Amino acid sequence: MLESIWFILWGVLWAVYFMLDGFDLGVGTLMPFLAKTETEKRVMVRAMGPYWDGNEVWLIAAGGVTFAAFPTTYAVMFSGLYSALMLILFALILRGVSIEFRDHVDHPTWKKVWDTCLVAGSFLPALLLGVAFANIFQGIPIDGEGIFQGTLFTLLNPYGLFGGVLFVAMFLLHGCLWLIFKTEGAVQERAAALVNKLWMALAVIAVGFLVATWYATRLYDNYIQNPLMYVVPIILIPLIVVGALVMVKVYAGKGQWWSAWFASSALIVGVTLFGVAGLFPNLLPSSINPAYSLTIYNSSSSQLTLKIMLGVALTFVPVVIAYQAWVYYFFKDPITEAEAEEAYH
Repeated sequence: MLESIWFILWGVLWAVYFMLDGFDLGVGTLMPFLAKTETEKRVMVRAMGPYWDGNEVWLIAAGGVTFAAFPTTYAVMFSGLYSALMLILFALILRGVSIEFRDHVDHPTWKKVWDTCLVAGSFLPALLLGVAFANIFQGIPIDGEGIFQGTLFTLLNPYGLFGGVLFVAMFLLHGCLWLIFKTEGAVQERAAALVNKLWMALAVIAVGFLVATWYATRLYDNYIQNPLMYVVPIILIPLIVVGALVMVKVYAGKGQWWSAWFASSALIVGVTLFGVAGLFPNLLPSSINPAYSLTIYNSSSSQLTLKIMLGVALTFVPVVIAYQAWVYYFFKDPITEAEAEEAYH
């Protein structure tokens, strides 16, 4: 029972991370397309400035839960996927450094270098996280000893890259919607004009990914066989994904941007939970032999550890949620160009 609870928490933490960090990864990637002047670039940086580092707390939490609740899975994941995960880590570091450094020197070349780093440090994590999770959904080549039989290029298979493209598209739309109600003027207008194009691209990619998942993975089979089917209606998750995608279009068409962003959030959470629920009870399915797969049963910590951790999580996670809710409320007002200029003088 405790293993199942921690599996659900594991999936929810990843979903929350993608939902929150997704919009600022999208904003960073969109900078070359939406910001034409230095002031507009500063507006976009300010639009994600108070949030991006707090959003990454959920990445640390998801990794921490994997380490503490499922240590064997953590060991295999962070050794087998080492190259991809290190690239993600370096890209996230590069993004954080670029946000802090770009205005330390008032020179066009200096700013151009760090703006390029910001874009790369936003795009690469979005792409590689999608590649990593798509490969987990598909199954990775681990043998009976938990050794990864492949390289970084093994992960860059068609289905893995398809997952990366899906994540990039979701985060671009998510970030674009965020900019609409967090900015004013030219950036807001360009973002609003781009939403429909991004939605159309995402709709095509999402439908294609759902179809590809039928052939490349066993997720749909697991839905039928999953014991959780008798506890929660997980079969509804794919329907929620489709419904959220449609509602983004409906709300955006009505100019209800907050509602559209929340629908986009539901879409990202739904896509993540769609894959996670389909994996149960696997955490890392093996593409070599299903018997080599790491599950919540053969890779979990002791019952005492899981029980103590559950008490800690129930105590401190609400504190983190309350703090982040306060941050989002405190910085809820749109960023103006005058405010962005004043902040850097």
